Amino acid sequence: MKHFVLFCSLVIAICNQTKPASAQTFVKVSNTQLTVGEQAYYFVGTNFWYGAILGSTGQGGNRERLAKELDLMQSVGITNLRVLVGAEGFAQYEKRVRPTLQPEPGVYNDSLFDGLDYFLNELGKRKMYAVLYLNNTWDWSGGFNQYLEWTGRPPMPEEANNNWRMYCEYAAQYATCEACKELFFNHIRAVLGRTNRYSGLPYSDDPAIMAWQVCNEPRAFSRAAKAPFAQWLRETTALIRSLDANHLISLGSEGVIGCELDTALFETIHSDPNVDYITMHIWPKNWNWIDSKNVVGTLDAGIAATDKYIEQHLHFARKLNKPLVIEEFGYPRDNHLFVLDDPTTARDRYYAHILQRVRQSASENDVLAGSNFWAWGGYARPAHEWWQPWDDYTGDPAQEEQGLNAVFDTDSTMIIIKNHRINHDSVVLSFHN
Repeated sequence: MKHFVLFCSLVIAICNQTKPASAQTFVKVSNTQLTVGEQAYYFVGTNFWYGAILGSTGQGGNRERLAKELDLMQSVGITNLRVLVGAEGFAQYEKRVRPTLQPEPGVYNDSLFDGLDYFLNELGKRKMYAVLYLNNTWDWSGGFNQYLEWTGRPPMPEEANNNWRMYCEYAAQYATCEACKELFFNHIRAVLGRTNRYSGLPYSDDPAIMAWQVCNEPRAFSRAAKAPFAQWLRETTALIRSLDANHLISLGSEGVIGCELDTALFETIHSDPNVDYITMHIWPKNWNWIDSKNVVGTLDAGIAATDKYIEQHLHFARKLNKPLVIEEFGYPRDNHLFVLDDPTTARDRYYAHILQRVRQSASENDVLAGSNFWAWGGYARPAHEWWQPWDDYTGDPAQEEQGLNAVFDTDSTMIIIKNHRINHDSVVLSFHN
């Protein structure tokens, strides 16, 4: 019996030694920290909304570029990518993402689903993680407005693109559109029920997915819509949890600014037990914290406002005992131009400030778990000021100037990113039990 026990112990030891080192582990939450196995997971990440499109073999697809981009990201320490599952509607709108995954309700572009499969499989090979968002508040990928059109509302007036009040009035209808919600729930079932053609893994069992995210920057858009908006989020997270017990769930919120400045609403939607971590976005130019005509000179004011906003959301994270991720932040080039020879000295300082906050949080085992800058341009080169088919995808969606916020491989910002990497292979990070 003694010899048999020794033999079993030897077999177990050999099996452990020969277990593939590349096996990936699900990201989980332990109290106020993200974890991977026995280690805390703090990360430097980026927004790469077009990842699934690059992974396809159809229009817009470029698997050679995808591999180069992922390898470059990995080389500078980026481990987390925030990605759009797919756009909705026909690509008849000039400033909408194309191609689209779901041209009609429940009808899918198989080439793009295949691209998402391929993309996730490539991430898994590199032990990188994706946050996949399933909907969008904004018109650049269809989102709320496309669902409203699908259920019989007239299209959003063209002038609403330049009229904030009109845009809000139109988009606010989504919160009370039961038919819209049902179409979206069907979409969730279709995506989460998928099996990856390349890895053979059901999406629900794929550790390359860190989290499902309800929406990019969900907003109620009106006081009257706040309650149904919160109810929709709760119903959505409950559905996702019922379909997938392995992955984290987040909302994609910009923070208090995305909640009509209602702190109680922000706390309410993030206190949902199905929401695993808190999100916030930071846009100094869009929110008038800096002057676009004096990008460098108003940087310090932008950093001060940024710190104040971060502290406000750290308060909620600690109160709710959940990690916090700054999953979008961007800053324009020095002269607010959209060409690669415009310097990025102000952007570099701004990025360094936020990335250092994440590194400091990691050193203190604090709640700020990571950040995803907006957005990855990499090897792309803008061909026009406004995107045209089939220019390179630069990270700036079609409704924005190409090169506005994108970080390209030749930018000095890449050095900032690399210098602030969090090396999980050489640095042992603890986490709270």
